[in-house]
This record gives sequence, C-alpha cells and structure tokens, in this order.
Amino acid sequence: MKQIGIIGVGYVGLTTAACLAEMGHQVIGIDTDRQKVALLGQGQIPFSEPQLPELVERNLRAGSLSFTTHYSEALRDADMVFICVGTPSSPSGHADLSQVEAAARQIARFATRSLIVVLKSTVPPGGNAEWLADILQANLPSTIKAPLVVNPEFLREGSAVYDCFHPDRVVVGAWDTAAAEEVAGLYVPLQCPILLTDPASAQMTKYASNAFLATKISFINEIARVAERIGANIHAVAQGMGFDGRIGAEFLESGLGYGGSCFPKDVLALSAIAEQHGYSSQLLQAVMEINATQREWAVLKLEQALVSLQDKAICVLGLAFKPDTDDVREAPALELINMLCQRGAQVQAYDPVAIPTAQKVLPPHAGLRYCGDAYEAIQGSDAILIATHWPEFRSLDWDRVRSTMAGSTVLDGRGLLSSDQMRTLGFEYLAFAS
Repeated sequence: MKQIGIIGVGYVGLTTAACLAEMGHQVIGIDTDRQKVALLGQGQIPFSEPQLPELVERNLRAGSLSFTTHYSEALRDADMVFICVGTPSSPSGHADLSQVEAAARQIARFATRSLIVVLKSTVPPGGNAEWLADILQANLPSTIKAPLVVNPEFLREGSAVYDCFHPDRVVVGAWDTAAAEEVAGLYVPLQCPILLTDPASAQMTKYASNAFLATKISFINEIARVAERIGANIHAVAQGMGFDGRIGAEFLESGLGYGGSCFPKDVLALSAIAEQHGYSSQLLQAVMEINATQREWAVLKLEQALVSLQDKAICVLGLAFKPDTDDVREAPALELINMLCQRGAQVQAYDPVAIPTAQKVLPPHAGLRYCGDAYEAIQGSDAILIATHWPEFRSLDWDRVRSTMAGSTVLDGRGLLSSDQMRTLGFEYLAFAS
C-alpha cells in the first residue's frame, strides 16, 4: 500500500484518486477550492461520470480516500504525489502550465520526506519535463529527493472508471529507473502492457494518440463530403473501412466532429509545439480546419432545407460533447446554438444532464430556451438537430415526434437514426452523406 497525494481533483484527478484508493492505496486529494473539497468529503461529485460517485462514496466510508485544502496534510506521509491540474490552451495555442508550476512549488514547499512526483497532467514535450524537474530541485531542501515521472492519462469521459481498471496500456516516462519501476508497480495488478520510456516520449505518446484519433474523425468527415457529392453512403464506406484490421472501425463516424477537453486542446498544442520548433504541420492544420468547418456545414444544411433560419424553431437535442457526461467543453452543440441564434433562429435545447453546465458558458441568447425533456424541445419545431448521440434520442417515439413538429426536417449530426425508417415516417432526413 502506498500513501498517495493527488493535486487537483477535477475530472482526471478525482477519477485517479478514487481508482487508486479502490486498488488498496491510501489517497488524499488536494484542491484549493474549499467548497469543492467540502462537497467531495460528503461524497458529492461536481460533474457527471458513471460509476464514479459510488466509487468515491465507498472509499470515503472505508477511510482509504479523503480530501483536503492543505498541502501539508496531504504530503506529510506521501510516498507519491500526482499532479492532475488543468493545462488549458493559451491564446497562442500553447498549453498554459501555470497550474502545473504552482503545484510543483507547493510540493517543494510542503514535502517533508523524499517522494516521487508523478505528472499526469497533459504537458507538451520539448523541455517542459526538464523545466518542472528543475523547479522541484531548486526549491526542495537538498536532503529531499523528488524524481519526476511522467504518467499520461488516457481516460475517456463517460467510461473513465472502466478505463482506469481496464487500460489499453500504461505509459511511464522517467530518467530515474527506480522511480519509473515504482510507479509502474501501481499498475501491475491491472495486467496491461506497461511501456517504460523517457519523459519526452511519454508526453509525445499522449499528444500523438489524441491527434491520431482526431485525424480519423476529420478524415471520415472529409470523405463524407466527397461521398455526398457522388451519391455514396458514408456509413457503408466507414463500415467497409473498419473491417480492415489496420484501420479499425472506431472514430470512423461522420458527423459534427470532435469536441471535449482533450482533442481540440491537444491537437492545437501539438501544432503549436511543431511551429515553435520550426515545423508547420499541414496535417494537423487540416484536421482542425475540417473539424471547425463541419459545424458550418451543418448549419448550411439546415438553412438550405428551411430556406431561411430567421424565426425558425430549431430543436437541438444534446449539449454535451458526448453521451454519459455533462462536459460541454468545445461541444459542437454550443457552437451550433450560437450560430443558429446569430442567424435569427429560435432554439429549443435539451440534454439529459448537461443543461446546467451549458448555461454557465453559453451566452443568454434571447432566442434560446432550455427544455425539461426531449418532447418539450421538439414541440412546434421546424427542424431537429441531433448534436449528441445519447441513446435515449434513438428510442424516442418518432411517430409522436412527427405529429408534434411544425416541420419535418431532422439533421442527424451523429448518425444515430436509420435514414430509411425516418423517411418512411415522413421526415426530411438529413445526415452527412447518408
């Protein structure tokens, strides 16, 4: 059993803390937000993630998980401390590492014994690991050793707890072999591949993985635009491609493009890193451009179907960037709602869990109304736009939907429905080369 401190109990930090506690370690989560810490101490989770509330509550009761605002309490007996703070994009596209730096300085200030510092926050390669290690070394007493180990996370929102216990791989990057092996030892019970490498390669693995998945999404959306022009069915094309083991079916789903906290930020950061080192990545630029214009493509489809969007009632189903989460960071739905409202549409929006988070970030448009359920949002609408592939949207009573709409247009931005079935029911069904 290890004594582990987790700095930052947001999405990654809280999931990591709860899962390590479940694996038998003594874990203390550290955060400067007093209200958040108080709520977590009562088992209240500030975001939506399946299985996580039960995991936190169980380990709170068992005494293996606790939360504090005091670094001194968390670091007093710690064998390891994980840095899990945010690294948002700066205006230049580079990752903002101010929270990482602050965490490192707090470790140096409050550590009373040698410990391993595990960097789980997404930090770009190219000298940043060295920079962080220098901060620790310069500010710690000479009697305290704190080797740095890079251990990137590969969690998917909506299935983060499953991913913690069933990882495809674990990547551990360090200059200190003994420290790397000790961190790797945490994951041995999970019986997954463990890659031991250097810090820069570990960091690059994270960025390259997300950039590749984002590329698959933009690639299939680009192919969908071509397919639409020649009359091909993009879903059949993607299925045919996916049977090839070298390609795989995942992320070959045409639609509104990627969003969330990782793909947009990491692709942008990787492009900025390349520029910083004298290389302009045309591929990454194309990935981002295709993704951005996919939302414009969707609005254009609606505008063409309805002739004009002015004063048209548009039902937007789904606000989160993906199902099983309330995360609306870079969610396509939010950009689409802004674009629709700017064109004079009246938007009726619904999401099973993400309305409160959306309300915090979306401007209060006069033409935007949040609804209590899908049928309320659909009532009297001229068109429906499916922006998140929540399973409940597939199982709606579409006969009832047709009878309560003012129009008949459905733009399926997530390939959720059967085009043949929808057209049989009398809908003008629009998709991306369906």
